[in-house]
Amino acid sequence: MPIEGLTKDSTALGDAELAEMADLCAYGSCAFDVGFLSKQREEWVLVTQVRDNDQLMGFSFCTLERIGGTPALLVGVASIARGSQSDAALKALMRDQYHRALLAFPDEDVLVGTRLQGAGAYDVFAELEDVVPRPDHKASGEERAWGRRLAKRFGAEGRIDDRTFQLKGDGAMVGVLDYVSSDSGAGSSPEEEIAKLYEGLDCSMGDSLVVFGWAMAEDLASGKLGA
Repeated sequence: MPIEGLTKDSTALGDAELAEMADLCAYGSCAFDVGFLSKQREEWVLVTQVRDNDQLMGFSFCTLERIGGTPALLVGVASIARGSQSDAALKALMRDQYHRALLAFPDEDVLVGTRLQGAGAYDVFAELEDVVPRPDHKASGEERAWGRRLAKRFGAEGRIDDRTFQLKGDGAMVGVLDYVSSDSGAGSSPEEEIAKLYEGLDCSMGDSLVVFGWAMAEDLASGKLGA
């Protein structure tokens, strides 16, 4: 049976589900605990869970909203189980969220944004267009403005370098998309080039990289994304 995703209102999450999610996070690089996850339940509108039969393989707190009129899918906190099925779990997770984006914003391009702390997590943007930041790309004024808008939405206004898109933490645990591919070399760009974007970050202090790309309307409509 394939890995399947289910999205529901975050407020519908029970304490047992939060504990299950925290158990999954204990094996990742970001040990999100129950207390932290319970706060995300209040801060983000939707939660997507992906399961292989009854086993939780990943989750994502997210929201679909308009930022200055632009449709956006924002991933606040996410974690994918490590192992041979991590790639399939990520695709199932994003496939469900892209379907929700299509329903919410038919015939529109959708900005997809999140925070990352590891180069491997860039795989989530492999199917998107005009990803920022990316190697050998100088961000335009509008792209830099998007970095500032997303930093504000993530509760870190004024803490982003809008040329590098590095976001300074305040020492507290920060919500990121925690994912490592089962094929460490996979991704839209060589991982060593992506890793340079993280140079100077202190993840122990909650530093992260704000990353966004565009899910094009035709790709959402065709079901190409996450397939």
